[in-house]
Amino acid sequence: MEEETDRRFATTLARGLSVLRAFRPGDDGLGNAEISERTGLPKSTVSRLTFTLQKLGYLNHAHRHDRYRPGPALLVLGNTAAASISFVDLSGPLMQRLADATGTLGLLLVRDDRKMLIVRTWRPRTVASLWLEVGHRLPFDGSSSGHAFLSGLSDPTDIVARAGDDLTADRAQAIRADGRAQLMSRGYVIADPAAYFAPNIHAVATPFQPRDMTEPVVFTCGALPEVLSVERMRDEVGPRLRDTVAELERIMGQGPTQAAGFA
Repeated sequence: MEEETDRRFATTLARGLSVLRAFRPGDDGLGNAEISERTGLPKSTVSRLTFTLQKLGYLNHAHRHDRYRPGPALLVLGNTAAASISFVDLSGPLMQRLADATGTLGLLLVRDDRKMLIVRTWRPRTVASLWLEVGHRLPFDGSSSGHAFLSGLSDPTDIVARAGDDLTADRAQAIRADGRAQLMSRGYVIADPAAYFAPNIHAVATPFQPRDMTEPVVFTCGALPEVLSVERMRDEVGPRLRDTVAELERIMGQGPTQAAGFA
């Protein structure tokens, strides 16, 4: 990547963070070999990084042959980040209301390097919902969340460089053009279900640009196709999601995201 040739780029720090990103909510700990496989880093490098992260409290390693697990220091970082980003807590009641009203899983996603990362979920209280959890990553191409994010960028060139062969420049521009047209005409984005990354998911998404962040985040509603048809996404859930994000913008006292450059 371009950053890695920049003298300001701290490669060791980036590798350490890639180790932390290797963990997923369903993991029962990871060994160095598994972390090496997930990150693409040599096992010897991973061994040094996990040892250091464990000593600093970012990983737990209770016994000699135990597997590494996220440590308590990460809780502090997470809580500090959540407290400093005001829209996260403000969006909670609005998205829970939307999830309950539509019977869909509400999601908040941010970009995490080459993927979209789920950072919050809101499950409908009376309906079984999707298996997607906090920490799960979705591709840019083939997800409504990824399409909405690319549509919110003034220039997706940097994202294409990060995504490598999984996302070409031409494809990114096509996604962005289609998504912006959808945002202009109706205020939400629906990726073609026929090309979705997972056949058992339908989803509709809309970007939100926090005033203190350089990139948009994405709010999404998803469900099984039998619960959330294309027609229902277009006629009911999409408009409700658009209106929910607009209400969040009003609460925060900022103008519509589309007016800030999405349209």
